[in-house]
Amino acid sequence: MNTINSIPQEVVERVNNLRKQLQEASYAYYVLDKPIMEDAVYDQLYRELQDLEAQYPSLITPDSPTQRVGEKPSNQFTPTPHRIPMYSLENAFNFQELKQWENRWQKQLDAIPEFEYVCELKIDGVAVALTYENGILVRGLTRGDGMTGEDITANIKTIKTIPLRLHIQSPPPILEVRGEVFLPLEEFERINREREEKGESPFANPRNAAAGTIRQLEPKIVSQRKLKFFAYTAHILPEENNILTTQEDTLKYLKQVGFLVNENYQVCPNLEVVKAYLEYWEKKRHQLPYTTDGVVIKINSLNLQKQLGFTQKFPRGAIAYKFPAEETVTRIKEIVLSVGRTGAVTPIAIMEPVFLAGTTVQKATLHNAQHVRELDVRVGDTVVIRKAGEIIPEVVRVIKELRPNNSQPFLMPEKCPECDSLLYQESEAVIRCLNNSCPAILRGNLIHWASRDAMDITGLGEKTVVALMAAGLVKSIPDLYYLTPEKLLPLDKMGKKSADNLIQAINNSKRQPFPRVLYGLGIRHIGAVNAKIIAETFKDIDSLMKASPDELMAIDGIGEEIASSLVSWFKVEQNRQLIDQLKKIGLRLQLEEKLEVKDKKLAGKVFVITGSLPSMTREEAKTIIEKHGGKVNSSISSKVDFLIVGEKPGSKLEKAKKMGIKIINEAEFLSLIGS
Repeated sequence: MNTINSIPQEVVERVNNLRKQLQEASYAYYVLDKPIMEDAVYDQLYRELQDLEAQYPSLITPDSPTQRVGEKPSNQFTPTPHRIPMYSLENAFNFQELKQWENRWQKQLDAIPEFEYVCELKIDGVAVALTYENGILVRGLTRGDGMTGEDITANIKTIKTIPLRLHIQSPPPILEVRGEVFLPLEEFERINREREEKGESPFANPRNAAAGTIRQLEPKIVSQRKLKFFAYTAHILPEENNILTTQEDTLKYLKQVGFLVNENYQVCPNLEVVKAYLEYWEKKRHQLPYTTDGVVIKINSLNLQKQLGFTQKFPRGAIAYKFPAEETVTRIKEIVLSVGRTGAVTPIAIMEPVFLAGTTVQKATLHNAQHVRELDVRVGDTVVIRKAGEIIPEVVRVIKELRPNNSQPFLMPEKCPECDSLLYQESEAVIRCLNNSCPAILRGNLIHWASRDAMDITGLGEKTVVALMAAGLVKSIPDLYYLTPEKLLPLDKMGKKSADNLIQAINNSKRQPFPRVLYGLGIRHIGAVNAKIIAETFKDIDSLMKASPDELMAIDGIGEEIASSLVSWFKVEQNRQLIDQLKKIGLRLQLEEKLEVKDKKLAGKVFVITGSLPSMTREEAKTIIEKHGGKVNSSISSKVDFLIVGEKPGSKLEKAKKMGIKIINEAEFLSLIGS
C-alpha cells in the first residue's frame, strides 16, 4: 500500500484540488441552489478523483466526495427524513462498464435466475419523492442527501402533471412515488427570453432552471413556469399491500393512477438489446421536447432488485448510462498557432485526448488573442471544452482551482510561425500576417478555392494541396489550371486514375458560375450568399472592380465592412493580376443570362446532390433541376425531397437515410423529367 510520503507531490495536490472543487460544486448545487459546474464536468472530475484514490488508497479521507452519499439539504425549506432512502445511481460511461456492472450483480448470486432489463430515458431534471396517504398528496421532498430532503410540497402542488389525488377507487394506505421534475425546452426558451428582457441572467440549461424553480420560496412563480413531472418508481406500503412485481408493472401502475410516465421505456431481454436502445436514443434524443443525458437500466424483477440490495451508496440492481458529453474536461499540454487564409493567427489548444460528443478529440480552438487573455488559459490548465454538432471543439472555461503552481501566462508571438514575418495587431482580438506569400495563406486560399461552395474541385483536399505546394507545382491559384496528369504522378499516393480525375475536376471547375468564382477568391467578409447578391448586381468582374463603396452599399444587405473589404482587395496589384490570369484561363467572370424555366415538372421539389455523377457535373445537374422548376440545397434537412447520389458520396447519404429522404441515382433523376 502506498504511503502519503511515497506519492508524487503533484498527485497529492491534484487530489486536494479535485476534492475542494467538487465539494464547492456540490454545496453550490444542493445548498445554495446556484450550480457552478455542468453535470458532465462534475462527472469527469469525480471520476478522475475516484481513479486517483483507487491508485493511491492512502489518500482516501472520510470527507472525500467519493465517500459521501450527498450534500446537506438547503436551510430554506424544512428538512424532512425520507420514508425510504433516496439513493443515487452508479454511472456507466460506455458499454464495457455496463458489462462490468452486469458481472458484479451476477456475482452476488449463487445461481443466476432468468432476468430482463427495463431501459428508461434519464430525464435531465430534479429528482423528487412524493408521498400519498389514502390517495391524497401530503408531501413532496427533494433528494437532499438521500436520507433527508427539503419539504417543497407547496411548490409540488403547482405542477399539473402531479395528481393531488390518485385516480384509483381503492388507493393503498401509503404510496411513495419517485420521479423527475423537468422543464420542457419550449418553456425553458420562453423563460430565458423573459429574463433577458428584464436584464436578468438566463438559465444555463433546463436542469438548472428546473432546480432553481422547484426551490422558489414563492409557489406562484413555480406555477408560472409550467414544470412537468415524469414518474418512474412506486413503493406501496405497508409491504403486504404491494401488488407490483416488476419495473414494467410499476410504470403501468403509475400511469393507471394518474401520473405522466415517459412512454419511451423498453423491456430488453439482454445487454445486446440494451445496447441497441442506447444507440437509438443517443442519435434521437435531440428531437425530444425535453433534455435527457442518458438511460437508466434496471433489472425488471423487483424481487431480484431487493435481493441484490445496495452498496454503500448505490442500488446494485440499477445503473445510469450517460450519453457522451457535449461538454467535458481535459488538460492542455501545449498551445500552438494556426495561420488561416486571411492571415489571422488562431491559437489552438493541444490537449490530453478526451471522448466528447461521440469522438476522441485532442485539439480545441482558443479563437483569438483576446479570448486567450479573457480566459487566462495556460499550458497545464484543466479546462472545460464544448463541441456542438460537427464543429471543432472550443475551450469555454478554465478551472483555475486545478491550475499547476508553476504555470505561466501564454503570450501571442510577434512573428508569423509560418513565414517569420512581423505580425500586425489589427485589433484587441485579431493578429494577422500580411505577407501574401506566406505558405499558410496560400494553402488556405487553395483549399477555399477548391471547396464545395466555391469551385467544388473533388480530390483537391488539404493533403493534396500540401503535397502540390511541397513539390513546387502550385504557387498560386492559376497554377492549378496548368497542371497535367504527368506532373501529378510523382506525388505520393497519386496513381494514374487519381491524377486523371483531379485534372478533370479542375477543368470542370472552369464552368462554375461567376458568384462561385467571386466567393472562391476568398475576399474577407464575402460569403457565398453575399457573393451571389453582388454578382447579380454588377454582372461581371470588370464592373465590380470599378465599383465605389457607395455603389456597393446601395445593395440590400451589403454594409460598410463588406464594401470596404471589396474595394481594398481590388486595389492590390497582385489581386488585379490574379483576375487577369483567371480571365486567360477561361473562368466565368460574368453572370450568365437568367435561366429560363423550361417546365414545372419539379416545381416545389427540393434536391441535394452528393458524389460525382456519371455524365454531368453537379452544377449541370443543378441547372437542369432549376430549368424544370426545382430547387437545390447544399445540406440535408426535413425540407429536402430527393438526394441524388453519385460515386463516392459524402456524409449526406447517411443523414438522408436516417431522415427517410428518398435517395436516387442520376438515371432515376433524369427519369423524373422524362429524359
